[in-house]
Amino acid sequence: MEYKDYYQILGVARDADAGAIKSAYRKMARKYHPDVSKEANAEDRFKDLQEAYEVLKDPEKRRAYDQLGSNWRAGQDFRPPPGWENFAGGFAGGHAGSAGGPDIGGFSDFFEELFAQQRGRRGAHGGAPFRTRGEDSEAEIQIPLEDVLHGAKREISLEVPVHGPDGRMYRERRQLSVKIPAGIAEGQRLRMSGQGQPGQGGGPNGDLYLRVRYAPHPQFRAEGKDLYHDLPISPWEAVLGASVSVPTLDGQLRVKVPAGSSSGQKLRLGAKGLPAPKGDKAGDLYAVLQIVAPKQISEAEKALWERLAAESSFRPRNE
Repeated sequence: MEYKDYYQILGVARDADAGAIKSAYRKMARKYHPDVSKEANAEDRFKDLQEAYEVLKDPEKRRAYDQLGSNWRAGQDFRPPPGWENFAGGFAGGHAGSAGGPDIGGFSDFFEELFAQQRGRRGAHGGAPFRTRGEDSEAEIQIPLEDVLHGAKREISLEVPVHGPDGRMYRERRQLSVKIPAGIAEGQRLRMSGQGQPGQGGGPNGDLYLRVRYAPHPQFRAEGKDLYHDLPISPWEAVLGASVSVPTLDGQLRVKVPAGSSSGQKLRLGAKGLPAPKGDKAGDLYAVLQIVAPKQISEAEKALWERLAAESSFRPRNE
């Protein structure tokens, strides 16, 4: 059995305080979470992180672990020192019962050797079983801009961690019903109670937080609550001005293109962007003018353009 250096796994010093340990765990858990990580060994790393955090976040289990001393090295062959079972059994959650005892499946043999020495001796010490709430999880979902405008209820499919009959953790695909409130901001999180990491020893599950991302839209770009739409217009519409149709998330609107408009010029449609929470102002929609020249013209059209070029005094490179 190999010794596990829980401090090294989390990347913290042995004298790190609880806040530093929690921060390091969250940072590395995000990096190696199997749902988002591209690392080949992400699942194994994630399990090691969970195990290390389970010990170091608990003052009593951490104190017991620290009693082993700092001379051990990760991967070194390990056997608990003589009398360890009596020492570890004195800590709450530091031992496991037999049938009906705490479930520590999914953790390594090293963990079990340290904290399950009292299997079958729960009554002798009178300690409470090892029971703890599962960690919270986070995943991302993409939602269309139309759902941001109106709100929606969607069914999504996600892989969530569960404990199998053998006590080990595996991933199971589940269908979850998600209520999306109108005006939800990109980056905001939706809480799914009890859908996070499984608890240990009969403890409650953690929560699942779904971080919202806006799905790419064929017509609009979102920047905060404002929307941007590239509006193509002809050269003569730009010169003479025109009334044109502009798409919005809830239908078409007519807008006036001023005479003498240029590419990149923005026309603002007030409060036609994304909604905001109650009491706040909705975003705007900006139609960004894009002057488009015809790629194919007839001989008659060519003659008109040539006549315009000859008679016009407009020289844009001299302006």
